Amino acid sequence: MKLVIIILALNEEKTIGDVIRRTPRDIEGIAATEAIVIDDGSTDRTAELARAAGAQVISHHSNLGVGAALATGMDAALRRGADIIVNMDGDGQFNPEDIPALIEPIRRGYGFATCTRFARPELVPEMRRANRWGNRMMCRLINWIIWGANFTDVSCGFRAYSRDTALQLNLFGRFSYTQEMFIDLAGKDIRMTEVPLRVRGVREFGRSRVAGNLCRYANRAITIILRAMRDTRPLKFFGGIGLSVVMIGVVLGLIVFGFWLATRRTDPVKSLLIGSSVFLTLGFLLCTVALMADMIGRLRKTLEDIRYTLRRIEYGDLPANLPGAQAGKRADEKRPPPE
Repeated sequence: MKLVIIILALNEEKTIGDVIRRTPRDIEGIAATEAIVIDDGSTDRTAELARAAGAQVISHHSNLGVGAALATGMDAALRRGADIIVNMDGDGQFNPEDIPALIEPIRRGYGFATCTRFARPELVPEMRRANRWGNRMMCRLINWIIWGANFTDVSCGFRAYSRDTALQLNLFGRFSYTQEMFIDLAGKDIRMTEVPLRVRGVREFGRSRVAGNLCRYANRAITIILRAMRDTRPLKFFGGIGLSVVMIGVVLGLIVFGFWLATRRTDPVKSLLIGSSVFLTLGFLLCTVALMADMIGRLRKTLEDIRYTLRRIEYGDLPANLPGAQAGKRADEKRPPPE
């Protein structure tokens, strides 16, 4: 099996060389290991030092974001024939020596494994209380979205994937990818698990470009999560909104009805009937939209299946001369040219 390690970096000249040199090259069951550094628009010597340490480097012309950097790395790893892919940051917070433990679930048949910093009390890193609270809230939100999951860390950027999982990924967030990935993979019924590992809670050098500003991070992360939920759980997304609006209309109506039972008149709460009618009508319309969105969601899954097959052909997992493709080609040859 071949392992490709994607290291995401932005101005990490003080740590990138050490991270690459500590990357294990001799792992049981792995025949070949490669490291690819995605230089996301660094203005220091990150790319130069990464090459000197023995890694392949792919540089973005400017800072495109962590999500875009991961997409570039995944594409490169798949083209290099990776059977297992690991992504990590180049800031030194993750321990490269933990890679064998992280990929062990993938070797056992899981499609996705992520490092967790909070599953064991003795491994919880030192970090700001606001950061820890934010991680807890994100976990609760993601676990609720993907129905009954019990993940303890959905924001850690130290992860492993099988080749098939990487081929199925369909992410849109450029600022971040961590939470969106759980929603996307859960919608595809990928087997996921956590691996408790020790992680440095505070960067030794510089400042996190993702979680450095908590308000900015929360705003962008929640936007990405809501969009992902809209796309992969349309019935739950729109249906939840619709049912909430219907419940408001029902409550307003019950207030008026209860007042009428008690006094045999509707004044002075008669105006609530108008509000109840508006909310009930709007709620039922949103429920109808939810059903239509669910239908579109089924079409989206069909398109993703087609995309998955095309990606397997593109990356060499399927031959391009499939019988169906050849039949289509012969049919095209028989058609007369357009006038």
